[in-house]
Amino acid sequence: MELSIAEKINALAEKYRDYTAENLSKLVRIKSLSCQEEKVQHELKRQMEEAGFDEVRIDGLGNVIGRIGSGKRILAIDGHTDTVDTGNLDNWDFDPLGGEIKDGFVHGRGTVDQEGGPAAFVTSGKILKELGLAKDLTIYFVGSVMEEDCDGLCWKYLIEEEGLKPDFAISTEPTNLNIYRGHRGRMEMHVHFYGVSSHGSAPERGKNAIYMASRAALEIEKLNERLKHDDFLGKGSVTISEITSGSPSLCAVADYARIHLDRRLTWGETKGSAVKEIEAIIQGMNAKVTILNYNEKAWTGLEYGMEKYYPTWKIPEDHEIVQTGAEAYKALFEQAPLIDKWTFSTNGVTINGFYGIPTIGFGPGNEVLAHAPNEKVPIDHLVKASAFYAAFAAAMQA
Repeated sequence: MELSIAEKINALAEKYRDYTAENLSKLVRIKSLSCQEEKVQHELKRQMEEAGFDEVRIDGLGNVIGRIGSGKRILAIDGHTDTVDTGNLDNWDFDPLGGEIKDGFVHGRGTVDQEGGPAAFVTSGKILKELGLAKDLTIYFVGSVMEEDCDGLCWKYLIEEEGLKPDFAISTEPTNLNIYRGHRGRMEMHVHFYGVSSHGSAPERGKNAIYMASRAALEIEKLNERLKHDDFLGKGSVTISEITSGSPSLCAVADYARIHLDRRLTWGETKGSAVKEIEAIIQGMNAKVTILNYNEKAWTGLEYGMEKYYPTWKIPEDHEIVQTGAEAYKALFEQAPLIDKWTFSTNGVTINGFYGIPTIGFGPGNEVLAHAPNEKVPIDHLVKASAFYAAFAAAMQA
C-alpha cells in the first residue's frame, strides 16, 4: 500500500533527525546578538543552499530569504536568529554556546528562542524538495534579524522595502508544539517630569520632580489592576521598569525625573488608549508622555527603525490558516493540537498586527526556557516541527 503524504513526510523528518540537530548545533555555536548576526546568517544561508532551496539570498537588513516553489499563493515561514546574551555563566550547567547534542536534546542559548525554528524549517524545505510538494505554492523561509531588540522590525523592512507580502505566515517561535493564534501587543513609553531645583537645605523653594514621579508611579500601580481583560489573550498590564532623575547637585532638589513603562496590550487596547490613561494620571503635573523609537544599524550597516509600538493580534480559531494547521497536525500525529497563545511578543506584531497577514505559530521548545539559563530543545520537537511545516505547505495546495 502506498504511503500517505503525512506518512512520507514523517518518515523523512525522522530520517533527517540527526541532520536537523547538527544544523541547529552549528547555529548555536555562533554567538548572534541583535545587530551582530552576520556569521550565523551566512551559516543559515549555507544550510538552505545545501538543502537544495531554489533561491537563497540576504537582503539589505541582513535577513536570509530562502525560496522554494513559484506558485501564486505565498507562504512565509519566519524564525529569528538573533538571541539574547548568556547572562551569568554560573547559572548554566553547560556551555551556552557549546551546541551540545546529548540525551535527546540540543543544548545552548537560542535552541528554544529561537534558532530551533530555522533549523527545523531548513529540513522541511529539504523534505518539500525531495517529495516535490511545492508545485502550486511559493514558500519563503526567512531567517530574520534584530527581533530581540525590536519585534517585527525585520518584517517591516521585508514588506515595505523588499515587497515581500505573503498570503499567510507561520512563526516558528517556541510553542511547545502547540498551534498559537495570537498574543498581546506591547509598547514602551517614557513619562518625563519637570520640576524646579533649589538648594537641598531649603527644598520648599523648589519643586521636586522625583516626588511627582513617585505620586504618578503609585497611580500607575493601581491602573494595572483595572486594565482590560480578554477571554483569549488575558489582561493588559503596565509596569515601571526604570526610574531616573537629574538635579544640578546631590545637594539640590531634583528638577527632572523619568519613568520607563512596559505596557502589554490586550484586545481592544491601542497605542492611543494607553497614552491617554497615563496622561490622565499626570494631568495637572508638569509632565509629558512619549513613545520610544528604535533606530539602530543592522549588521549590514543599514540604519533602520520604527516606533516601539507593537500591536495586539489574534486570528479566529475557525480561520482557514488555523484549521489547516490543525488538520495537518492531526494527519501527522494522530491527535488534535492544543490551540493557544504566546505570553510574550513575536514578529507577528508586524506580520499580522500591522499588515493583517493571517499568521499562526508553531515551534519547537517550551517558551519558559526563552531567555533562561540551561536552555535546551528536545530533538523530537525539531523532528515534529520540520514535519509540520512541510505538511502545512502541502495542505495549503490541496
